[in-house]
Amino acid sequence: MTYAITQTCCNDATCVAVCPVNCIHPTPQERAFGSTEMLYVDPRSCIDCGACADACPVDAIFPVDGLPEGQREYAAINAAYYADREPGPASPGPNFHHWDAPSFERSLPSDFGPIRVAVVGTGPAGMYAAEDVLLHTNAEVTLVDRLPVTGGLVRYGVAPDHPSTRKVGDTFARFHTHPRVRMHLGVEIGKDITAAELAAHHDAVIYAVGASADRRIGIPGEELPGSIPAASFVAWYNAHPESAPDAFELSSPRVVVAGNGNVALDVARILVTDPAALAGTDIADHALAALRASKVREVVVLGRRGPEHAAYSTSELLALKRLPGVELVVDDHDPRTGAAIDGAAGGGRAAVLRGVRRERTDQAGEPGPGRRIVLRFHAAPVRVLGDRGVRAVRVSDGRDESEIHAGTLLRAVGYRGVPVAGLPFDEATGTVPHEHGRVTGMPGTYVVGWIKRGPSGGIGANRACAAETVGTLLSDAVAGRLTAPRASPKEFRRLARSRNRQVIDAKGLAAIERAELARGRAGGRPRVRFGTVPELVAAARGGRPRASG
Repeated sequence: MTYAITQTCCNDATCVAVCPVNCIHPTPQERAFGSTEMLYVDPRSCIDCGACADACPVDAIFPVDGLPEGQREYAAINAAYYADREPGPASPGPNFHHWDAPSFERSLPSDFGPIRVAVVGTGPAGMYAAEDVLLHTNAEVTLVDRLPVTGGLVRYGVAPDHPSTRKVGDTFARFHTHPRVRMHLGVEIGKDITAAELAAHHDAVIYAVGASADRRIGIPGEELPGSIPAASFVAWYNAHPESAPDAFELSSPRVVVAGNGNVALDVARILVTDPAALAGTDIADHALAALRASKVREVVVLGRRGPEHAAYSTSELLALKRLPGVELVVDDHDPRTGAAIDGAAGGGRAAVLRGVRRERTDQAGEPGPGRRIVLRFHAAPVRVLGDRGVRAVRVSDGRDESEIHAGTLLRAVGYRGVPVAGLPFDEATGTVPHEHGRVTGMPGTYVVGWIKRGPSGGIGANRACAAETVGTLLSDAVAGRLTAPRASPKEFRRLARSRNRQVIDAKGLAAIERAELARGRAGGRPRVRFGTVPELVAAARGGRPRASG
């Protein structure tokens, strides 16, 4: 028997670190690492020890004979990765954390005195950086986030029907109460505290603020009401405190999603999933109510190019094929689509669409009964039509144009970083200029995650990214390039609270966690989230906002 890695693989390679026989690839030392959709277990080398399954932060690894219903194809997917590869050399023993050491060899405490490091942003990038600092140095870490809770995109970007992926947050949560960690949530750098003030209280500052803006398609009519960034829809159904409960009206029978990545598939899936199934998740109460009353029956997902060039992962596409009560259809208007599917080799994304019904879908009128997702390739949006709101989306295959009648357009064409007050910014790339994570022209200031490398890579990609940045920081510490803080941690705490009376610490965060779980138990759900800042602050202080069912 062997193990197999499945849909929720986060690519952080913790499983690689604990495998005693080198049977999981690609490893962080291999060129392919970061370019594959997931990691794969070699069935020829696996010794059935289960160490990888125990270490996986998102419960993505199972014994082949115990694969859950609907994920049994992952046995073949794992094996297919090795079909034309020779087995890798077996490791003589466990290689715990060998992979994640940056080029700078970790310093012992004697290499430099105690330092204080601030990490701005508590999503995966920031927490991987904090973990690296805490596990390999004697530094004190200050966690800062503009929101009253931690998690970033783990909390507000992962779809609620992917609960295993959210479990990576439990891995990070163990550092929230670390004795060398101080937490200041609800503090916005550039608004409550300046970058200069933060730097004055710390030896080093790591910015992990992500890429919060949406990219534009750049077509006429894009600004019409009903043309909405998919990221805003994701925030809405995840109860982001900056998203109004009534932000979305699901009154159009057909919705068009422009984009061919995982976010596009996420929003399409949520729109047509049976609300009864979503009621068992931690989806926002207001979103669940809206989906129960929704008139959406069809979602058309547009791809500019063919199915062989789609940016979504094979695992997310496979999930659409087995979505209960929802038909998956491939639009067959363009002959190149069918040719790409029929000619696809191996287990790639285009090949996965074999067996999916194809038809020349009529999208000029009302959709038929039932719920379905239509994948329409070679269909670039060129204009949004309407007077006071979206009425239709005009698309082009490069030769001809046609119209898709819909009342909503969700733009899932990517994210973009925004300037950080007090830091340099490259408008062309939407990132902060840096060298191996060190911000250009700002000694003691560093970046990690999407604000460093652009909006690419999933949760696990941040681990190697953080290792590089922290390695650079430690090199600077040893070389004496850091400036000692001019004030104490207590003075920083007083400064933060003088600027914002609603600052939440680790104790308050734990109170929010308990309250949300209690609300979930009362409603027969895993968790019911607080969706506004006042609710979160009240829960942190032991208040009792009205529970919902």
